[in-house]
Amino acid sequence: MDSGQLFNITTIAYFAGMVLFFAYLATKNRTVAFVANLVTFVGFLFNTAALGMRWYESYQILGEDGRAPLTNLYESVVFFAWTIVLIYLLIDLKYKQRAVGAFVMPFALFSMLGAQMWLNAGIDPLVPALQSNWLTYHVITCFLGYAAFAVACGVSIMYLIKIGKEEKQEGNEQMTGLLSVFPSCRILDDINYRAIMIGFPLLTLGIITGAAWANYAWGTYWSWDPKETWSLIVWFIYAAFLHARFTRGWVGRRAAWLSIIGFAATLFCYLGVNLVLSGLHSYGGS
Repeated sequence: MDSGQLFNITTIAYFAGMVLFFAYLATKNRTVAFVANLVTFVGFLFNTAALGMRWYESYQILGEDGRAPLTNLYESVVFFAWTIVLIYLLIDLKYKQRAVGAFVMPFALFSMLGAQMWLNAGIDPLVPALQSNWLTYHVITCFLGYAAFAVACGVSIMYLIKIGKEEKQEGNEQMTGLLSVFPSCRILDDINYRAIMIGFPLLTLGIITGAAWANYAWGTYWSWDPKETWSLIVWFIYAAFLHARFTRGWVGRRAAWLSIIGFAATLFCYLGVNLVLSGLHSYGGS
């Protein structure tokens, strides 16, 4: 079985997990929630195996020039899916709020579908700029940060849906329907904050390792390349989130909107810059 087949199984498992999470929202059945989490974990294991197999295949194809599966857009997208599920599973260990999976798994599923349907899965030799261990450190830290921001975005959407419904209710009227299995607004706000507290230092470390890599590849730590500029914009958005929370007590709706805006900027930094703008990082769109 090759990495492509393992990635296909991963996609199927993530789709099944997402559907089961939606089924949990509809049925409120805890067994369904448990099975959804189990299927998601199985998909994560296949995703892990697929990444490992692709690493092995790179040595089969390229010989001594084999490398970690993180160097082109296809590999980064499937790795992004892996990191999203990893962060979700870690947060689930603490909060055990399975409804969150219905708003996080679509990010992982669409990443896998996008990679499988539209991106080149070939294993090609690295361009000189990518032949550095700094690449691995940079990509891993950045994408773990991106994944934490994806989880924060998912729970922020949940928060805005739930708080909007609560504000329309009268008095202590009991929440019914799909929203009855949502975590409380306080818990959703806390998960949003915790996820960004995970992602922000990882993004910071990713920028630092990226600067070290840039110096190795191009002889300068910073060149205001579009990718570097947008990374800095994303960093400032989440820095503003944390600053506002610590100094002005920003919680709730304002924090949720800033989290969503931050993830939108993150996606543009990741995909928009690679696919739309030109620069030193343009090879990332290959």
